[in-house]
Amino acid sequence: MNKISFGLDSEKNPVSLYTLENDKLILKVSDLGATMVSLIDKSTGIDILLGHDNAEGYLSSGSHMGGFIGRTANRTRNAMFVLNGTEYHIPANQGKHNLHGGWGFDRRLYEVSGTDHSISFQRISRDQEEGYPGNLDVTVTYTLLEDEVEMKVTACSDQDTVFAFTNHNYYNLNGIGLVSDHEVKLNASEYADDDPDGLALLPLKPVAGTDFDFREFHPLAQAFASEDPQILANKGIDHHYAVPGTGIRMFAECRTDILDLKIYSDLPGMHMYTGNYLDGEIGKHQKVMKDHGAVCFEPEYFPDAINLPVSPKPILHAGETKSWVIRMELNRR
Repeated sequence: MNKISFGLDSEKNPVSLYTLENDKLILKVSDLGATMVSLIDKSTGIDILLGHDNAEGYLSSGSHMGGFIGRTANRTRNAMFVLNGTEYHIPANQGKHNLHGGWGFDRRLYEVSGTDHSISFQRISRDQEEGYPGNLDVTVTYTLLEDEVEMKVTACSDQDTVFAFTNHNYYNLNGIGLVSDHEVKLNASEYADDDPDGLALLPLKPVAGTDFDFREFHPLAQAFASEDPQILANKGIDHHYAVPGTGIRMFAECRTDILDLKIYSDLPGMHMYTGNYLDGEIGKHQKVMKDHGAVCFEPEYFPDAINLPVSPKPILHAGETKSWVIRMELNRR
């Protein structure tokens, strides 16, 4: 495991970048936000992750690239929730709603331990940090396997709390340019419309007969050319998909002529976001990003599940320890 300087966090503490490598892959991760900075296919040299050159770039961006998102991913309506009869208020950072937990887990510094093929990031999110109850002890472990990166998240709390994380990688299997040529297949027959503020709506709707149908491979160009009002309103797809089943299962497959990426998880569903608001953002090597320059596959609980009649609920009970997994498999085609 190699370690180099990666800038400073918001309190001027030093941030580091760590590299894990095997015969097929190079993984670079930071202790700022337990962030995945690069995932490089060694046979082509392609870095499939959009991101930034240093910690300051991640802190100044609103895109949450590569970040470990928490305590709650996605949007929480009216920046509040009720748990065990108590009403909690969290920061309203997207209009009157909360997005990705406020000053969330992807902007915090973590303790680090690791080996040649695995690295763990650990921190305690103190009771009432961003308004959430309980001292939440969380560890994110990245393990580099032959052709996979496994992200394992383990958490425990001394009070009942809400915990609904995700990984927010921005993928481009060409490394640069638009993702219009990326073909996507999703293990999902239902999705959620968004309201005008981007919050997922119930009931779920069938993908059949819509431009949200990726049960078979379709290029993302299909979605970008869609006249569907939901897609037009979002400038692309920015929607939750229900993934049937339990346990670790395939959520999504994304491919180009060169590379094939598969996403697995044991979470209940997934948000797909097609990089609809990247235009003008400065990324790695000072490259200017463009809208639709990446696609995100974000395993998650249903957005705002704590406030909605859905199951399962993202509740971590006092004293229990739970773990979840997200796997990213990358191969040359």
